Amino acid sequence: MLGDKLRFRFSKTGVLRLLSHHDLMRCFERMLRRADVPFKSTAGFHPSPRIVFALSLPLGVEGRDEAVEIEFTQECESEDVLTRLNAQAPEGLAFASATVIPMKATGLPRRIVYSMPVPHDRVDDAAEACAELMRAQRVWVDRFKPNPKQLNIRPYFRLFSVSDGVLSLDLWVTQTGTARADELLRLLNLSDLLDDGALMSRAVVELRDETPLADPADQPPDGPAESMPLDPAAVGAANRDDDKTSAAAQWGSTLSGPVVE
Repeated sequence: MLGDKLRFRFSKTGVLRLLSHHDLMRCFERMLRRADVPFKSTAGFHPSPRIVFALSLPLGVEGRDEAVEIEFTQECESEDVLTRLNAQAPEGLAFASATVIPMKATGLPRRIVYSMPVPHDRVDDAAEACAELMRAQRVWVDRFKPNPKQLNIRPYFRLFSVSDGVLSLDLWVTQTGTARADELLRLLNLSDLLDDGALMSRAVVELRDETPLADPADQPPDGPAESMPLDPAAVGAANRDDDKTSAAAQWGSTLSGPVVE
């Protein structure tokens, strides 16, 4: 099909999961240039391709079915662009489909699903922790950016489960936010698994305009999440931790770079 705005579904796996979102955008720009497709650029002193990702991936998490939209200066054949991009994509990045969408359309995420294997000896505890979170009326977490606050992330929970040794976190996404994977792993007492090498994947990114027949009773929450001011002591402790991390990262560095002895 011909179109001047295409929505791609792609996967980001393997070592490429360690690529930051900013670096991923730079990678996309290089691919577009090497593929020799007529992409549209932003205006200003530093023009860049008009690329919009439905939702950025947390660093270290694999994406199995991500969504990105790219605008072009003329109508392009979707299958041709798909082939060209796959030919230039690095290992770990693969494009599965390309769909023509209206220029004014924007894919808003509605639902996401994370999955991660759980060791056999921790499956029962993880399943009970999931059930406990789903039973809770409110689940508060500390958020320090952009403004320090406590946030009730319970309305974002759709379904948590552990089946065949795999943890599944099914979450709602709204225009004001969602729950973060790292927060949920801490609440489930499973954050150490990532440090031990467990691989988390985002298997589903569901867009609003792709689910027009969704069950009216199975919808994301409306409005912003419930919040309240954060204890100043907690803010101060978080700032001290950030200062220690920053100092450790800069230890032994000079204006020319790190000192190597």
